[in-house]
Formats: sequence, structure tokens, C-alpha cells
Amino acid sequence: MNDVKEPAGLDSIDRKILRLLQQDGRIANLKLAEAVHLSPTAVLERVRRLTRDGYVLGYEARLNPRLLGAGLMVFVEVLLDRTVHDVMDNFRAAVQVRAEILECHLVAGGFDYLLKTRVADMVAYREFIGSVVWALPGVRETRTYVVMEEVKNTNAIPI
Repeated sequence: MNDVKEPAGLDSIDRKILRLLQQDGRIANLKLAEAVHLSPTAVLERVRRLTRDGYVLGYEARLNPRLLGAGLMVFVEVLLDRTVHDVMDNFRAAVQVRAEILECHLVAGGFDYLLKTRVADMVAYREFIGSVVWALPGVRETRTYVVMEEVKNTNAIPI
């Protein structure tokens, strides 16, 4: 068995609803109700409560990046020249407007930020790193890690 901590305030039906919604965010309310053995009205109210309470943040489609011209995933370590609030704030603001940057995480360790990026190919990445990443405010150094194979790719949280 896994060591998943039980979320406070959720019963077993809430957890099952969340698991099913993670598997298929477009599941019909009737099918969801059948799966958890409740009435459609009761399930709809639970889903509304789970959304209102912040357990469900939204719904989105998972798209095929290769078919959409973003087949190359690259992780980039970014070391800033100074880790002071104004430099970090400017960096974070600049990252927000770049569609190629899918995720940006402030991390503890030997560098400051980890970026998850997607571009078409290595030619596009070379242009992106030179004209975008190195031009971001405060960037002193970067390290690039090109993904050769996605072994596991999920956003599902163990519930």
C-alpha cells in the first residue's frame, strides 16, 4: 500500500470523486454518481463543494505537444546574479509572459529556478535560450537538460 496522507475534511467518497475526476475531468455526473453509489444531485453538490473549497482547481485538456509544434521538452537550471527581491520579482514577472516556459519553480540548492520548457526542436531551443532565457532579468548562468524520453508524465496527485 502507498503512504498517502489522508486529506483533512474528506471522506472516502470525496476521495473517490477526486480520483475519478483526475482520470477523466469530463466524466458525466450520472456516471460519476454511479461509480460512487450516490444520487446525481448528491454528487453534483459534492463536486461543487470540492471546487469551492479549492480541492479542484479547474479542468483542462491534455494536448499532444509533438502534433502542435512543441515536441522538445527541455529543463533549464537558472542561477541569478543576485537573489534579492527586486531581481527575483522581475525574473518571475518576465517568466509569466513566455508561453514556451510551462513551469517555473524556485528551488533550494545549487541554483535558483528550474524551468520546464517546450519548443519545436533544438534549433528553436537554441533561439529561445539565446533570445529569451539569457535575456531574462538577473540571469547569470544556465544549465540545459534536454529530455530524450518521457518515462512518466502525469499531474495526478495520489489520493
